[in-house]
Amino acid sequence: MSKIDIGISEDDRNSVAEGLKRLLADTYTLYLQTHNFHWNVTGPQFRNLHLMFEEHYVELAEAVDDIAERIRTLDVVAPGTYKALSDLSSIEEVEGVPEATEMVRLLTHGHEQVVKTSRDALKKAQDADDESSIALISDRMRVHEKTAWMLRALLPN
Repeated sequence: MSKIDIGISEDDRNSVAEGLKRLLADTYTLYLQTHNFHWNVTGPQFRNLHLMFEEHYVELAEAVDDIAERIRTLDVVAPGTYKALSDLSSIEEVEGVPEATEMVRLLTHGHEQVVKTSRDALKKAQDADDESSIALISDRMRVHEKTAWMLRALLPN
């Protein structure tokens, strides 16, 4: 493969990619958690939550691909194993199967965490003047902020 020359230094590309790797890890962990909850939710809200969780994990699966491809576009290897992603993720795995309201609470927290991870990655992209990564990260922040808001609306006050 020929040398990359997209107007971003190697150091800046590596810095941005590190932020994107953490965003990828959090997104993938949230994808797995959401898919798990989709499979295992029960209770009076079963149908609504089952369908909503499916919408969420499908969107997250597409996001994982977009983020990994941006890392590769920066000429950095994207992490692709459970171990690598787990080591980078700031979202804790859930043991067992929580009840439906707890699932919603956990997913709300997960989406809020991805927003925080996005903010850190966004700073690196802004410092590197990497408009493509800025756009991707900003789009992800909007999705996670909105999803967290919708999930919070389901929780008791």
